[in-house]
Amino acid sequence: MRDPREALIVIDVQNDFCPGGALAVAGGDAIIPRINALMEDFATVVLTQDWHPANHASFAANHPGAEPFSLTEMPYGPQVLWPVHCVIGTPGAGFHAALRTDPAQMVIRKGFRQQIDSYSAFFENDHTTPTGLDGYLRSRGVSALTFVGLATDYCVAYSALDAARLGFRAAVLEGACRAIDLNGSLATARDQMRAAGVALEA
Repeated sequence: MRDPREALIVIDVQNDFCPGGALAVAGGDAIIPRINALMEDFATVVLTQDWHPANHASFAANHPGAEPFSLTEMPYGPQVLWPVHCVIGTPGAGFHAALRTDPAQMVIRKGFRQQIDSYSAFFENDHTTPTGLDGYLRSRGVSALTFVGLATDYCVAYSALDAARLGFRAAVLEGACRAIDLNGSLATARDQMRAAGVALEA
């Protein structure tokens, strides 16, 4: 067992992000056995879950004429328009059946506000609206975080960057993540994480 001040944050291992899902990440299900094993090592385990209303502003389908993966401008900045995914209460929003959920003490649901997307486990994409995770971890005495899950270059990277900004020691286990890599997004995310002091580990 690791130091009790360390927590495992499992990002969005949901059906829609795994092969066969609406926004599938290649090999997204291949990381699950390692994530399940890692849960044994941490006293604090948190799962995150994308949780969108069907009319969410980040869905290309809600912007007439817009193509999936195109960019639009939101009040909080540039926003990728995604295929419809992880709609509240649908099978696609559920955790992958192979993922262990019993060891988790908390599930953070994000992206449920219609007008704003939420990649990070800590903040919505305006970088100011909190999810409550920061306070939960501090109340548990946690100071170091290990991130795994989907996808490396979006929700994992945003979460790790926010963790570093909030003063946590942050590490990303790249072998327990998979990336979308949209127009070079993986290289950009890795550069940003390194610059912020996030440890990139195998």
